[in-house]
Amino acid sequence: MSSPFEGFKPSLLWKHFGQILKIPHCSGNEKALGDYIISEAERLNLEWERDKVGNVVVRKKATTGHENTEGVILQGHLDMVGEKNSDVVHDFSKDEIQTEIKGEWVQAKGTTLGSDNGIGVAASLAVMEDDTLTHGPLEFLFTVDEETGLTGATKIEPGFLKGKKLLNLDSEDEGEFTIGCAGGADSEISLSLKRNKGSNGEPYQLKLFGFRGGHSGIDINQGRGNAVQLLARMLWQAMKEFTFELARIEGGNKRNAIAREATADLYVDPAQEQDLSSFFQKAFEEIKSEYQAVEKEGNFSFEKSEGDMQDPLKAESQEALVNLLYTLPHGVLAMHPEIKELVETSTNLAIIHTHPDHAKIICSSRSSDASALVDTRNTIATLSKQAGADINQPDGYPGWTPNLQSPLLKTLKEIYQKVFQKEPEVAAIHAGLECGIIGEKYAGMDMISFGPTIEHPHSPEERVHVESVEKFWAFLTTALAELG
Repeated sequence: MSSPFEGFKPSLLWKHFGQILKIPHCSGNEKALGDYIISEAERLNLEWERDKVGNVVVRKKATTGHENTEGVILQGHLDMVGEKNSDVVHDFSKDEIQTEIKGEWVQAKGTTLGSDNGIGVAASLAVMEDDTLTHGPLEFLFTVDEETGLTGATKIEPGFLKGKKLLNLDSEDEGEFTIGCAGGADSEISLSLKRNKGSNGEPYQLKLFGFRGGHSGIDINQGRGNAVQLLARMLWQAMKEFTFELARIEGGNKRNAIAREATADLYVDPAQEQDLSSFFQKAFEEIKSEYQAVEKEGNFSFEKSEGDMQDPLKAESQEALVNLLYTLPHGVLAMHPEIKELVETSTNLAIIHTHPDHAKIICSSRSSDASALVDTRNTIATLSKQAGADINQPDGYPGWTPNLQSPLLKTLKEIYQKVFQKEPEVAAIHAGLECGIIGEKYAGMDMISFGPTIEHPHSPEERVHVESVEKFWAFLTTALAELG
């Protein structure tokens, strides 16, 4: 079978990306992709190491005459976010990603593509393989579990890396250099639940679906609907006018993705079913009107449920759960006071799972200001405690403070100008990059992040721009030659 990327340039990069798509590699399941990288290193007679958490580093000697230049590290992460549309049958633990070409873009068929960070990983593999390139000593760092907490970078031990310049290949706007990022941390809320034995009501399910979701950092300022938050809003409104019993709420899949779908299992008095259905219809029409500019496909259903449901919650548990979900913050909390259009602080109401005796809620917060991040988590903790919930707030990851005086930044800007006859944009982003963690571990490391144009990561709308990948490669290989 021919590659779907036949004729795409650079051919080596797209070859390796095609292989990556065949290997399941969601967070926590990266070993097989790490094995592939090690097999490629061995095939190419390159030195490699794998640490105890699964990070892999490969080393390639300098081309002749460049042995005495300072080493450069190319860095990317092995894992991807696995999100799919509800009508798509796909098992991220074993199925290949199915792709389609739409004009100038590559995307998956109803799932995330994994171009974040598969294209960066493929670029490193292509540089490993390409013996026509000029460069100094190179290291290729492939980290695990970036998407759920930057665990791999956090666990890197001293001595694993030798270079002093790091090119992070995990940015998503070609022509833009990222020189700083937000720090972040999660809040894990556990609310105890009490249930009645059985119900006289009929089982129904209220479902919100078709929302766009997206990256909880990069897309948080797009004003997209959070299905968990909006479902809680509809339930809270309905509880003021109707009596029904809540059995379960489920929504969201990933800590770093905006929730696209959410469901609530309800027991409803048949005499109220029609009025409640009309109420939900009106409530959702209001939501649809509010979000009409950004959520064209957002929808809801309220239907009789055929499956078995859990026993209903006692009234006090139902009220505590709905009130907590309705009041937990979500979205942009503050814009950066000095950097135009940059979000400073945000939080994502990411996941709700209802277990028999407790509900588990996860919020993921970000800020480029450490004190603002603490304040946001304190707010979440206070609301949780008022609801009678327990909260665990593990340590987060640090931000990456921009260094406008970076020698590497100066050099790469000059190289970009020479290659494309225009200056690159320089920016900080409201998302987590591993540079902040690596910089803390290796004092003096000079770092820049760049990549091709990738849109809508962490959602089934994810896509990568083909021409931008070719430009990304042209810049990367020229930079390696100039730095070497």
